[in-house]
Amino acid sequence: MNDHRYEIRLSGSGGQGIILAALILAEASGVFDKKEVCQTQSYGPEARGGKSRADVVISDTPIDYPKTRALDFLLAMNQAACDAYFKDLKPRGLLLVDTYLVEQLPTDRAVAIPFQEIAIKRIGNEMTANMVAVGSLGVLSRAVRIRSLEKALLQRVPPKSVEMNMKALRAGAKAARKIDLGALPGTVTPEEDEV
Repeated sequence: MNDHRYEIRLSGSGGQGIILAALILAEASGVFDKKEVCQTQSYGPEARGGKSRADVVISDTPIDYPKTRALDFLLAMNQAACDAYFKDLKPRGLLLVDTYLVEQLPTDRAVAIPFQEIAIKRIGNEMTANMVAVGSLGVLSRAVRIRSLEKALLQRVPPKSVEMNMKALRAGAKAARKIDLGALPGTVTPEEDEV
């Protein structure tokens, strides 16, 4: 990440853990990576099923405007979120989606990872799909260190679920490391992620 704003949106539906994922991302960036960070969120009135989104702005310099203007990275946990927020992604921005919940990709600058399948088959709990997504986002965005995400996760999830969520985050990071970003149009191959 250069000395500029890096804008990330995490999106999906209520009940997918979007807000928690954004809080972990923001704390990892601000507290542990010592970046300037601002996090905002928006969700529908329904506890489950309604639209949910959270934005995280990360910068090496003070943030003059807290809201996103043009996204560098969009995480869409379902098709409705992808359709609703894709228009806010920069032309060279990266779209990350769940393989099974997003079938129509609006760009060739997209990466699809089976978050839910990994959560169910490897972790044994589909509710950890958000942590699988955060691990993937950390690797693909290069905006935050995985080690910092792990530290933030420890502070945010209940002690009894730390091990399960940590396993999910690491599984997401592992899946993302298999992706060749250099193969995407307009992408410069990124440096190796700090583990």
